[in-house]
Amino acid sequence: MDYTLDFEKPVQDLENQIKELKEAANNPGIDISKEISALQKKVDSMIKDIYTNLSPWERVQLSRHPKRPHTSDYINLLIDDFHEVHGDRKFLDDKSMISGFGFFEGQKVCVIGIEKGRKTQDKIQRNFGMASPEGYRKALRIMELAARFNVPVITFVDTPGAYPGIGAEERGQASAIAENLAEIFGLKVPIISIVIGEGGSGGALGIAIADKVYMMEYSVYSVISPESCASILWSNPKKAMDAANSLKLGPLKAKELGIIDGIIKEPTGGAHKDPSRASENIKEVISKDLKKLLKLKTNTLMENRFDKFRQMGNQTISTDKK
Repeated sequence: MDYTLDFEKPVQDLENQIKELKEAANNPGIDISKEISALQKKVDSMIKDIYTNLSPWERVQLSRHPKRPHTSDYINLLIDDFHEVHGDRKFLDDKSMISGFGFFEGQKVCVIGIEKGRKTQDKIQRNFGMASPEGYRKALRIMELAARFNVPVITFVDTPGAYPGIGAEERGQASAIAENLAEIFGLKVPIISIVIGEGGSGGALGIAIADKVYMMEYSVYSVISPESCASILWSNPKKAMDAANSLKLGPLKAKELGIIDGIIKEPTGGAHKDPSRASENIKEVISKDLKKLLKLKTNTLMENRFDKFRQMGNQTISTDKK
């Protein structure tokens, strides 16, 4: 069954009417093509208006849409001959973190991505996209392996945040992420990172230190999730909408602050409306950047990466809400 967000329901109602009219038009002697055409124009106009003027909270909802393409979907669509590599060689294999090697347009690449899972059992197995320390250690292990063989890295970010459970904290969640932040800066290969859904806190940043960082058009990237922010500020996670409005979660503000390098266009209504089209847009960006980054000398690559993150937030900040 299709999943419809509250702000999408007016569009769905009109689309259902169009469907009914098209079925009626199959009857001989009935010509309602003008009515169908008029309704379709209204739907197109409504869709454009809704998705051009999404509120921060609506954007959060869209970034979490259950039909939205996940890391595993983009790997299937973009990477040839992908082979997953498991385990952190210390404790276990965190299934929320997918790591492995494959080919992108004939170029050998390392792919790291956080996977939320689709069906209930899969979500449980993937821990709803919340990686443990073992996930970040596995990611770093595979990235370092890639660097050893001069293989560029592509990462897909989609997480509400790192897993905050007692076990994860006992096994060094914070230090695992901190180690990733420090060590990835020193990787001597190109790194491209794309926020495909949620980019939550250090859980996202743990695999998002990159030479080029992008956000999908309807994704979010923030130091904290709206629910957690509301819990801290007002002791009430139900005020998540208020928190979302204050956090400036969208890609426009992130681009303005220099946190990301660009915004990848999505099909109208979100990537889940046309995953193939969304993946083609991602492919175009990765292809262009990978060719440029592979031509850079190692010292230049690393200096540019370091300078990029040192400059974040130094841009002039506007007072508009985005």
